[in-house]
Amino acid sequence: MDDQQFQREADKALSALYRSLIEASDNYGFEPDLNNGALTVEFEEQRTRFVVSPNSPVRQIWVSANVRSYKLDWNEHASAFVLPDDGRTLRRLMADAIGELLGEAVTLP
Repeated sequence: MDDQQFQREADKALSALYRSLIEASDNYGFEPDLNNGALTVEFEEQRTRFVVSPNSPVRQIWVSANVRSYKLDWNEHASAFVLPDDGRTLRRLMADAIGELLGEAVTLP
């Protein structure tokens, strides 16, 4: 994957995740924001913020959530950024992280 393809896929992945988060935000009480290529999810009641951002030099998407860091690689077969440890997609990882914070199962459309 070259730099341009990475940027295209990362932008597409973050935009799709942002749209899902917007749809789910009222149900779960958080505020997503996509700005300058980075996505933040603010949880006002918990005074917590998750950050999702592309890291172009290593062609990964990095997620900081629940005092942990995750590094997702592009998986050509899945056509998605996935966590190498367990194969979770970016959307699944974020749903799991939000659910862990809120103490309930979370589904992102």
